Amino acid sequence: MLPHPVTGQLFPSPVPPGTGWPDDPAAPHTPVAGTPAEVAALADVGDLAALEARVSVCSACPRLVSWREDVAAAKRASFADQPYWGRPIAGWGSEAPPILIVGLAPAANGGNRTGRIFTGDSSGDWLFASLHRVGLARTATSVHAGDGQGLLGARMAAAVRCAPPENKPTPQERDTCAPWIAREVQLVAPSLRVVVTLGAFGWAAALRALRDAGFEIPKPLPRFGHAKEVVLVAATGEITLLGCYHPSQHNTFTGRLTPDMLDGVFTRAQELAATR
Repeated sequence: MLPHPVTGQLFPSPVPPGTGWPDDPAAPHTPVAGTPAEVAALADVGDLAALEARVSVCSACPRLVSWREDVAAAKRASFADQPYWGRPIAGWGSEAPPILIVGLAPAANGGNRTGRIFTGDSSGDWLFASLHRVGLARTATSVHAGDGQGLLGARMAAAVRCAPPENKPTPQERDTCAPWIAREVQLVAPSLRVVVTLGAFGWAAALRALRDAGFEIPKPLPRFGHAKEVVLVAATGEITLLGCYHPSQHNTFTGRLTPDMLDGVFTRAQELAATR
């Protein structure tokens, strides 16, 4: 691992082409957020490329920085021969998406390893298979960031950009990270028609981000539910917030979420996007 030239924070060292990591969005001059206030200030940027670069070097949550880097150094035995990204994960996909998919956070040995959200873990296996079946993803699998996968008319982002221990960010970590997704929503709002949230955490984070992007949020706050729809209005137009159970092993192994249910949500998202 190599130290960041400004902060000294350790990041994975460069690896040869073809190993599957995404291109590094950051450069040595990319500013690094080290506090919640700095996250809020640095998220106020004019385009997605700059936002992705700043997200990818964020170090504002000490517990998450320590965890993601420790996992990247220790590695799961089955991935011992692979490099780990070990950094925050930026959103990816269309720069003018009709559909935005919001998840919780990268998995420790999934996105934290591959550098792309929902890539290289069992949740991603379910998610991308469904997206491919309904025509929102180029291929049915997402193994690493150089695998040829691509989102079609969609974008994907996490509410929290670093892998948290036990998949549970603290409220403070959630709030510290919130300006990143809020700004991402603001930047894609002109094209946005549907926001699909994976789980209650993603639902709540999306509501906050949409509020910050200028959408009117009803009171009391709408409660999460699978296939739940809520229409929200802003100066840029209407969007529909659409709930979906998270494709976690707990939900897929128990049958709480089935392939047909997952396909139904994304098919509905396409229908809503086409009518606005």
